[in-house]
Amino acid sequence: MAEAAASELERDTIRRVYWRLIPILFVMMFFNYLDRINLGYAGLTMNKDLGLSPAIFGFAASIFFLGYMVLEVPSNLMLHWLGARIWLARILITWGLVATLTAFVWNPLSLYVMRFGLGVAEAGFMPGVVLYLTYWFPSRYRARAVAGYIIAGSFSAVLGGPISTSIMTFLDGAGGLLGWQWMFIAEGVPTILLGLFTLYYLTDRPAKASWLTNEQAAWLEGELAAERSEIERQGQHRLIECVLDIRVWLLAALFGCALVGIYGLLLWLPQIIKGMGDLSNIQVGFLSAIPPLLGVIGTIVVSRSSDRTGDRKFHLAAVYLLAAVAMLGSAYVSSPVLAFVFLCIVGFSLNAGNPLFWSINASLLTGAAGAASIAMVNTLAQFGGLIGPWCIGLIKDSTGSFSWALVGIAGFLLVASAIAATMRVKPRETQLTGAIPSSLAHR
Repeated sequence: MAEAAASELERDTIRRVYWRLIPILFVMMFFNYLDRINLGYAGLTMNKDLGLSPAIFGFAASIFFLGYMVLEVPSNLMLHWLGARIWLARILITWGLVATLTAFVWNPLSLYVMRFGLGVAEAGFMPGVVLYLTYWFPSRYRARAVAGYIIAGSFSAVLGGPISTSIMTFLDGAGGLLGWQWMFIAEGVPTILLGLFTLYYLTDRPAKASWLTNEQAAWLEGELAAERSEIERQGQHRLIECVLDIRVWLLAALFGCALVGIYGLLLWLPQIIKGMGDLSNIQVGFLSAIPPLLGVIGTIVVSRSSDRTGDRKFHLAAVYLLAAVAMLGSAYVSSPVLAFVFLCIVGFSLNAGNPLFWSINASLLTGAAGAASIAMVNTLAQFGGLIGPWCIGLIKDSTGSFSWALVGIAGFLLVASAIAATMRVKPRETQLTGAIPSSLAHR
């Protein structure tokens, strides 16, 4: 009877926490990705208006990640010390302002400045949200929690194409502004409003949650404290541990290689599809929605399978391997239709790895060391964002085709798959129950 009551308390608590936090985090993530990738749709007409070559456009897309890296670790530490409510609101408001002002760039240099500034403003958002979830969800629920909001990135790509290209088409010339200028304004202002709402809505910790009962808050605080104690018992609680832990560096290399494909494809997909045939901008927008839509399905299916089996790393290795093979297929087939089918497979598999990666990353350390390690991995991994979009532009400039760029992306994804398959990551679930079964020792 007592066990049944405890199980019901656990289910009710997690359900309430999930539906309180994940929807608002989903909306945040939606605009986070939209304000990053809408440059790809703007490029359909902005490149000609501003005289941007593929190399210049690729560099503008990549310099965002340099700005992102500058304040990544300090930003996550500030969230840990000041609380998520204040710090996430600050991030949202400042990046919304910069995203909106991007509408008024007039040459390559001004575009570089705004994209760098957008990266600085956004720094710490993604790892900050991951860290925030460790304050609310025990590890056995974390992959599903991460998947619940991180699929918003795929929804941004799904809806971003039709929304962005429609704004660009139907508002072009209104008020003396070009279509791509209206797009930046229409997609930047909501982020500012969301930041103001965050100040009112978010709660920093379970103990402060008036929307939980005392019993629910006490149970959740107890579960999370037990997990932190288990990690700290192993000595992984000092800031220096995040630098000395080889898993942190392996995860950074793995995710960096994955980001070459993720952001390279996201920012260039509209122009890759445009090059497949005589298509209007709106047609490109709707076709660009299909690969990330399949990514939503892949994220849900793979994360549930990962939670059910307790395996993270082999699932992660598998989805990156599938993405690499499909990327090679898209590069080598001559049929535009078949090439697009392969890009759809890439979309399905590539995005499915995100919740698995973040679940592993959030499991390594705790406290300030946990905050620093999450941010450190994400910061180091941003070399993928720097390399991917820029190199695609350079290759397109020199060869006149995207084929060799897709081959290069496939190579990075193969490296990511190999690292995921070989690195040693112990599941948190087994650490908390005592001895680790030999069959799971290398998961």
